[in-house]
Amino acid sequence: MSTDSANGALPDEESVALARESAQALARLLRDRPDSDRARVKLDGQDLVLPRHALALLRDLLTDMAQGHAVTVVPRHAELTTQQAAEMLNVSRPHLIKLLENGDISFTKAGSHRRIRFEDVAAYKAQQKERSQARLAELARLAQEDDLGY
Repeated sequence: MSTDSANGALPDEESVALARESAQALARLLRDRPDSDRARVKLDGQDLVLPRHALALLRDLLTDMAQGHAVTVVPRHAELTTQQAAEMLNVSRPHLIKLLENGDISFTKAGSHRRIRFEDVAAYKAQQKERSQARLAELARLAQEDDLGY
């Protein structure tokens, strides 16, 4: 499932403004009603009842759209192609294949094609971010010890 920007197009200015207003209103509702576990939404004269988790997800999606980002929603259990996984990690496809073959990210094969679970790519990405932040913190600590002025 993805937004109308399924082709990767960025939202237009009108959509950005509408997303900003909607995200702010939804954030206020969620904040002001912490005990509510669902919400009734009217759409074209029909009442819908949405669980709180869906409202929080919608708020997050609208917040990203309000920042001008194209947004795609992917189920956590979804399988990605090597190209999709490489794009998600912002690495080349050959580099991703090295990561797969080294066992850094698990994968399965469907015939000759590799398939990678979204969850595994997201976990690897979070692990790499955590590792980078730890290294940066160590560099900052060393720079302070050596009085390098940063």
